[in-house]
Amino acid sequence: MIYSAIALILSASALTACSSDDGVTGDPARNWAGTTNAFTPTDEQGFGTYYMPAIGRVGDPMPFYDKKAGDFKVLYLQEFDNNMSHRFHPIWGVSTKDGASYQSLGEVLPYGSNDYVQDAALGTGCAYYDEANGLYYIYYTGHNGNCQYREVVMRATSTDFKTWTKDELWALNGPDYGYSANDFRDPQIFVADDGLYRMVISTYPKNGGDPQFAEFKSSDLKNWEHVGPFKMIWDRMLECPDIFKMGDYWYLVYSQSFRASWSRKVKYMFADSWDALKDCFNNGPKWPADGPLWREGNLDTRAFYAGKTASNGTDRFIWGWTPYRSGADIHEKNVNVGAGDGNEPNWSGALVCHKLIQHADGTLSMGAVPAMAAKYGKPQEAKVMASNGYDNGKLSGDDAYVLYSRLGTCNHISFKVTTSNNRDKFGVSFVRSTDPDYYYTLVVQPEKQDDDEENIRKVNFEQEGYRLKTNDQGEEEKVYGKGFIEGADGYGFYRPENNEYNIDIYTDNSVLVMYINDIVCCTHRIYGIQKNCWSINNYGGNITISDLKISQQ
Repeated sequence: MIYSAIALILSASALTACSSDDGVTGDPARNWAGTTNAFTPTDEQGFGTYYMPAIGRVGDPMPFYDKKAGDFKVLYLQEFDNNMSHRFHPIWGVSTKDGASYQSLGEVLPYGSNDYVQDAALGTGCAYYDEANGLYYIYYTGHNGNCQYREVVMRATSTDFKTWTKDELWALNGPDYGYSANDFRDPQIFVADDGLYRMVISTYPKNGGDPQFAEFKSSDLKNWEHVGPFKMIWDRMLECPDIFKMGDYWYLVYSQSFRASWSRKVKYMFADSWDALKDCFNNGPKWPADGPLWREGNLDTRAFYAGKTASNGTDRFIWGWTPYRSGADIHEKNVNVGAGDGNEPNWSGALVCHKLIQHADGTLSMGAVPAMAAKYGKPQEAKVMASNGYDNGKLSGDDAYVLYSRLGTCNHISFKVTTSNNRDKFGVSFVRSTDPDYYYTLVVQPEKQDDDEENIRKVNFEQEGYRLKTNDQGEEEKVYGKGFIEGADGYGFYRPENNEYNIDIYTDNSVLVMYINDIVCCTHRIYGIQKNCWSINNYGGNITISDLKISQQ
């Protein structure tokens, strides 16, 4: 408890970590703003916009809107580097009114008291407020390989969201209903068309087979009746389900298994009723966008995971985490290229929030939280430091670029790119300098699919540039960047008919989110953004840059 108290104090102190200082730590007499050489910054101890505690990291978020308090509560699994073998992931939390600034709640629900209780480790779940009885619920996963069932669904209650009582006499055990004893997790509660509470759990059949969702129903949030299973997508495990109604449609948002490599993303299905939504899975996948987009209802890149939503009645936001990368020295260990074991992203990181945007046809995309623009309200100069093929807002030719002055710790960059034709390719680079060095680019490029290359685009995360290396003969040679980084892959989208790309980029230390035309969202982790230069690039043909603005906190 002493350790938790210290962590809470440090977490609270980190909420104002972002600074408008755009200089570089070092000799105060040197004109750092006038330089373009590479710099190696470090992240703040905690992040203020894309929240990360000063000690540890954010795992699977569990958001809900607290009508009683008038704010969002975002619970999450608190990850430490020094977890015990069986006891880990207490549920911590933050509160927010706008999804852009947070107040730490510290530890909300501790893990179990010893290695042999069912909830020695806690797993993902959900929170719900019963207005009729003035009672808060947390339904969560109790995880312990020492017990008869490795995973069960458990619950705790509170009248004030401060003091919680675990219900030691209640649990949902998968084998009692024909489900797995090892994988029975991530309960999510919502109210269905019939007015009853429903709970959906990610699991497998008891005797093996493809994964399923288990459905239960209740009239009082206490007593639950088994409804039955419905399918997932083939053999893919769909984690962290979230079900809600928005306008005329029902949605199921899910994260496709952390172990599923290329398809590991936050996705969704939708239909005009809860029963029809289940049929989207039972009768074969019915994705929101078929054909050349091959989207499967994707919502972000592979650098955003475990996304779940909550609504205040006006806006619906989605919270997930963007992973950290192992290693601190970006120049020696080059962690912007790696991801984690097997080049897959590490588990846990910083809390990222987006606004859900519903389109007329029912499809979803993600945009910036409205409060972000006001939070990043101090205008900054966008000074051109170097260029190639750049003339009065136009970039022409291969490898054309315009390099801008150093960024601060937290930045909002907005601009418009207009391409000259349907095939032009451009990018935005960070951690860029005039030194021989690697830099990291979000490349907006044509993506050939079903012979429709002119109409399909995709944002790739790439390592560009080169370093000089002395070979065995004592000669310097260029070692080029790796190009496309698979571990942060995105998804396809339709090219704007007018070839205009309205781009908004927000950064907080090493976390970056780029939005395009309210139809594309790209979350990434790029170490070294702050206090380094950045650029806009062209790769053949020509593009026009306009309305460039930079602001900080």
